[in-house]
Amino acid sequence: MRALIIDDEKAIRNSTVVAIRAEGHIADSADSKTVALLKLQEDAYDLVFLDLRLGSEDGLEVLEEIKRAFPQVQVVVFTAYASVASAVTAIQKGAFDYLEKPFTPENLRQILSRVEKQRKLESKIVELQREIDRQNPSLDFSSEDAPMKAALDILFKAAPTQAAILLLGEGGTGKSVLAKAIHDRSEARDAPFVTVSCPSLSRELLESELFGHVKGAFTGAIRDTWGKVAAAESGTLFLDEIGELPLEIQPKLLRLLQERQYERVGEHKIRVTNARIIAATNNDLKERVRAGSFREDLYYRLDVISVRIPPLRERAHDLERLAKSYLEFFGRQLARPRVRLSDSALKKLRVYLWPGNLRELRNTIERAVILAPDDVIGEEFLPENPPAAPDANIAVGSEISLEMLEEAHIRIILGRASSLDAAAKTLGIDPATLYRKRKRLNLQ
Repeated sequence: MRALIIDDEKAIRNSTVVAIRAEGHIADSADSKTVALLKLQEDAYDLVFLDLRLGSEDGLEVLEEIKRAFPQVQVVVFTAYASVASAVTAIQKGAFDYLEKPFTPENLRQILSRVEKQRKLESKIVELQREIDRQNPSLDFSSEDAPMKAALDILFKAAPTQAAILLLGEGGTGKSVLAKAIHDRSEARDAPFVTVSCPSLSRELLESELFGHVKGAFTGAIRDTWGKVAAAESGTLFLDEIGELPLEIQPKLLRLLQERQYERVGEHKIRVTNARIIAATNNDLKERVRAGSFREDLYYRLDVISVRIPPLRERAHDLERLAKSYLEFFGRQLARPRVRLSDSALKKLRVYLWPGNLRELRNTIERAVILAPDDVIGEEFLPENPPAAPDANIAVGSEISLEMLEEAHIRIILGRASSLDAAAKTLGIDPATLYRKRKRLNLQ
């Protein structure tokens, strides 16, 4: 690594340069902000050590300038006036960590080791993301449907801020993809985007996965682990399916959101983070609060910017465009560039309710491109709506309103019909009338 030491004390500069070089790294120094910024412009540095008491200059202001101009550079602040408060302020402004003067070679060695691990982790994350991008179609974040358009407007307006964001919606609606899109539109776009799947592990393992642990903290903890919060430093921590977060971990997450502080499992040292939190769930969190399985204070702390992502059945105008986008992607990937949907397949596509949302649409198109014998995909490759379950209380002559009877009849016909036109023909009305009735009765 290449490090730059910014300190107005010559003795500190020289001794730190010697210690860093002794660890096999390249080191240079500067005694003022002006000299430091010139050197940062001329050479590519991985790490900066910055004194918060830089003569007459405010080290925190210098820190902000460095992070603004060189966001990829990790900054460690050191000062003789260290405290948790000053460390929190520095890290909130983008510092990686802090080092209190006087420090020992071992203190410096630990910092260098942490930065190296962080950089390796970031490189792995970038490479994994590239591989994921190669294997998955990209989504066009535009919409002709009012609910989705409103959701995107709110999310992308909030993206440049540090506000916590809560994404609500059914499974498969693209919440994780949207979380990454928010990150890519934020000032932390060049920093890590780290995902934690809350239902994937037991409470003990999830706590360690999230906050990290020290060697010996529990059976099987054979080495120190930094955890996903540390991995997301200066970037975004995405908590998927947060409604499944165990109740015992929720106070620690609340502390992370409110105070930006956390502790690794088995350790009592307070650590700080400036990672931005985005969470997603397909659960009704208000209902979980009422049931006592989700903390009310955590819910309100997450609910700074909350947006419902509409299901695919409410995005009639986007459906065909999204299907064709998947078709083009898998056509290229599977060397079938001329593959297309037949007219009957398109009609079936439009009438199907897509309970699995974007995930189901993607899988359906991929399967059709693989299995279709020629370049025209027929309706047999599109799924059928399940038949509506008959309601014993709804029948001709029963004591119900005409509206309820009409809704039940339309629902059954839509479930059986191969297309909206076919359903309209059976019902004896024109397709436009059926479309309006379906919308009014919320049979999307």
